Amino acid sequence: MVNDKDAAVIDRKAANNDSKVAVNDRKVAIVGCGFVGSSSAFALMQSGLFSEMVLIDVDRARAEGEALDISHGSPFAAPMRIYAGDYADAADAAIIVITAGAAQKPGETRLDLAQKNVAIFREIVPRIRETGFDGILLIVSNPVDVLTYAAVKLSGLPESRVIGSGTVLDTARLQEALGAHLGVDPRDVEAYIIGEHGDSELAVWSSADVAGVPLKDFCEMRGHFDHEEAEARIAEEVRSAAYEIIRRKRATYYGIAMSVRRLCQAIMRDEKSVLPVSALMVGEYGLSDVAISMPTIVGRQGIECRVPISLDETELEELRSSSDRLKGVLQQV
Repeated sequence: MVNDKDAAVIDRKAANNDSKVAVNDRKVAIVGCGFVGSSSAFALMQSGLFSEMVLIDVDRARAEGEALDISHGSPFAAPMRIYAGDYADAADAAIIVITAGAAQKPGETRLDLAQKNVAIFREIVPRIRETGFDGILLIVSNPVDVLTYAAVKLSGLPESRVIGSGTVLDTARLQEALGAHLGVDPRDVEAYIIGEHGDSELAVWSSADVAGVPLKDFCEMRGHFDHEEAEARIAEEVRSAAYEIIRRKRATYYGIAMSVRRLCQAIMRDEKSVLPVSALMVGEYGLSDVAISMPTIVGRQGIECRVPISLDETELEELRSSSDRLKGVLQQV
């Protein structure tokens, strides 16, 4: 299990290199140049949020190739220096996005990845820490909740500055599905997926609304009355979306790349946006010592606070079951 013992080992290794590096607010780094990392780099190049981006990968040639390819489009976007580098080059980044790790294979769950990807994080995160990095770590690799917990323990950073992409994408999928179901702009749908980013995630139906109208009332306004059937079907579609994409094209990357862009935007523009990110729970909803997704205010300093959304008794029990599932995995890694 990744625990305080791991952190103590890293503390001893970093004892002679505990000075922090000044943060460059116009710089981002991405660790891992697979489909997710390169798609995220492409999305961030077009965002205008940064003027410098360093790509890091164990396959240096791959990072160099991605940097060249993406940089060739820079005349069509805001000026940005894009290059391949190493961990020292990322020391002054405002955000380091970690997408490195083994990819999810057809038939494999996100939690199946835990053992091998925690081992990879035990190599990556201490190397980041040794540079004196003092920005925000954005964890995207799966299983994101387990790896966010690992990064908190290994990084030495304040808990508020280690953020997992969590159920941001799952929530977008829910909003998109509800928008299609109701024939309405998904941006006007206020509904969250919470818990594990994975098989035990849950949709919060009890407090969902569209433009301030309770979801069930809005459904009936649009001619939908079989609420339980629709909720079960849509929740399952959202939960299985990644598996369906992987089955068809072997990987998912565009949706999560847009989620990375959205999270970086919320951080760098200090938007105080409410997003369902994964972060360490410290007693909220009776949960602690586990990273899990709940609506959270996100700004320039990272996580400001959890938003205490209303959950009915069934949803609260499902959230606690999701947390127990994650804790069981943590005990195995």
